[in-house]
Order: sequence, then structure tokens, then C-alpha cells
Amino acid sequence: MNLRLLPILLAGVLCGGPAHSQADAVQTCAVNIKPRTQAYPWMTIERWQRMHDDQLALADKGNVDLMFLGDSITEGWPRAIWDANFGAYKAGNFGIGGDNTGNVLWRLQDKRMARLSPKAIVLLIGVNNFGLCDEKPDQVFAGVKAVVAALRKQYPDARILLNAILPTGELASSERRQNVVALNKMVATMDDGRHVVFRDYGASFVRPDGSIGADIMGDHLHLTQKGYAIWADVMLPDVKKLMK
Repeated sequence: MNLRLLPILLAGVLCGGPAHSQADAVQTCAVNIKPRTQAYPWMTIERWQRMHDDQLALADKGNVDLMFLGDSITEGWPRAIWDANFGAYKAGNFGIGGDNTGNVLWRLQDKRMARLSPKAIVLLIGVNNFGLCDEKPDQVFAGVKAVVAALRKQYPDARILLNAILPTGELASSERRQNVVALNKMVATMDDGRHVVFRDYGASFVRPDGSIGADIMGDHLHLTQKGYAIWADVMLPDVKKLMK
């Protein structure tokens, strides 16, 4: 698909904008299979396309046993932490900053992605459906379910480590955090103990009072190097089990 033929949304309008109803938001973000059409100061459409092309080139090589899929939190793994924890597993990073579930669905449908044959897939997706699409937990859940279904169809032999959305927002009482909690309760129901394994590592990132420190998430969303070290530490035992 030629992205130049797609309409580019006006700057500042996020996945349909406030003029659309919540029902429209589902059509626009969660389950609508479409590439990135919204540019941000930190991610142009051109950079998004380059990242997608680079990931297709990685898929062409086909030497990926452990596939990471998601948004900027997945994209941002520091190289040293990545290599130390996952380097032995022929890991491939398919995270792109700012992606919502609909963007991931679009990326997965490319026939070159079908050349992959991962043993396990680490999936973390959905937080941008909140922050950039203004969706509700049940709407985001529809998108997460669609991504998992696409992965099961495309990679039937892979086991999926379905991550709960990580805590976001400084305080446990914030609306952002409560939306994440509500979504994760829904996502947890997808664990079948065999093909899809749900894990909520969120408690490892918060203080006893539930708040998030800037040393773990500098903006109370994106992980710092310390945050990635925590994520790797708590997730690695599950990765090892799925990779056996």
C-alpha cells in the first residue's frame, strides 16, 4: 500500500478527534486495520514507514525465534539489556512508537511478516489506544483480542506471552491508571494456559503506595533503563519457559 495515497490527518487530531463518537473511535483505532496516518513531533510518517520497512527486512531473514511486538515501550529496549537477556534466543524487535492495535494489525497483514516462524511472541499493546485515541477499556480490549487472534492465525505454533498494559500515570488513583486496571482485567481472560499466557508484571514498577517513580518511568509511561532492567528481570523466567 502506497502511504502517499492515504489522507494525512490534521496535526493535533488523534485517531478521529473529539468530533467522533466513542463508537467511531473503535472503527478508527482499535480494530481498524490501517497504517500510521498521524504524524507526531517525535514520529513522522516517513520514520514510521522506514521502521516498518526495516522490520520487514528482518522478517525476510526469518531467523527470529523470539518475537517482540508492540509500541514504543517495546521499541525502546536498551541494547545492552536486550542482548544480556534475550540475545541467546534469536530475538527480533517489532515495536514501533505510537502504534495502536489497528496499526499493529496492519503491520502483521504484510505477507513478508508471514515468513517468520517464532517459537514465542512477547506482546504488549494498547496503551496508545488510551492516550492517542481516547478509547475506553472495552474498546481497547477489542483491539487487543484482534491482535492476539491475528498472531494465532499467522503463527499457530508460537506461544504468546501476553503482557498486561504497564501502569501509567503517577498516582494509582488517576483515571489513566484506573483505565489500565480495567483493561487488564479483561485481557487476563484471554489466558488459555497453552497458546496464550497472560502475565501482569505491573506490581514490580510501582511503590508501596501504588505511585510510579520517575526513576522507573521518567514520564510515568515510558520506561527508563532501570525500568527495562526490572521488566527483563521479571519477564525472563516466563520467556525461558515458553522457549523450551
